[in-house]
Amino acid sequence: MKKYITNFTIKRKTVYNSHYFSLVLQHPDVLPEIEAGQFVEVEVPGNKQVMLRRPISIHDVDSDANTMTLLIQVVGKGTRTLSQLQEGETLNLVYPLGHGFSQEGSNVLLVGGGAGIAPLLHLSKCLKAKGVRATILLGGRTEELIPVRDEFAPYGTVGFATEDGSLGEKGLVTQHSLFSADYNHIYTCGPTPMMKAVARYAMEKGIECEVSLENMMACGVGACLCCVVDSDQGHKCVCKEGPVFNAKQLTNWIIN
Repeated sequence: MKKYITNFTIKRKTVYNSHYFSLVLQHPDVLPEIEAGQFVEVEVPGNKQVMLRRPISIHDVDSDANTMTLLIQVVGKGTRTLSQLQEGETLNLVYPLGHGFSQEGSNVLLVGGGAGIAPLLHLSKCLKAKGVRATILLGGRTEELIPVRDEFAPYGTVGFATEDGSLGEKGLVTQHSLFSADYNHIYTCGPTPMMKAVARYAMEKGIECEVSLENMMACGVGACLCCVVDSDQGHKCVCKEGPVFNAKQLTNWIIN
């Protein structure tokens, strides 16, 4: 798939809390096709301490409006600088990067935790366009760490799990009552321990499972090798050959 380097205009900025914000980015022309699960490499403007671009999952795409939405968690200097940008400013992106979700299955479960919620909105919309209404399970330590909720409602049955019980059922996502239903495909993105638990469950039940890894990525094109993961076919660059993998490829990753 062809890659692009383009300046986008920030059309809308939404601050959810001190942890999360989103940017709706206007493309100057027509957006290329973007798979659910792909990501962008964002140039951090105006901060000389941040040399490398930041990998950010694509949260939503509106082809009619030529906009792309990024849901961003503030975790360091780069994302903190991005959080200070205002509507009307420009942002340079390399996109679309990586391989997305397969969008297979007729009875599917989407499991997102924390910032891993981001790619699941575009996925849930793509699935609905194919006639699949998904079950969507979103988790976090607290209600504050699940920044987007209502956006998912049009595309499936939505459940929430928080460790402190502030939203939805109390406990981990894997303990939620929706988790144990009869699915034929699971898609997940979030903290590594959560994804490993979901993948183990899927393997035990014989359910197809795809995980979107969040390894450190510097280049986004497989050149720097800092995001390599071990698979049943040898080392794979998460940025180029992922970030989405079938869990069956990552047996060692799941066990460790």
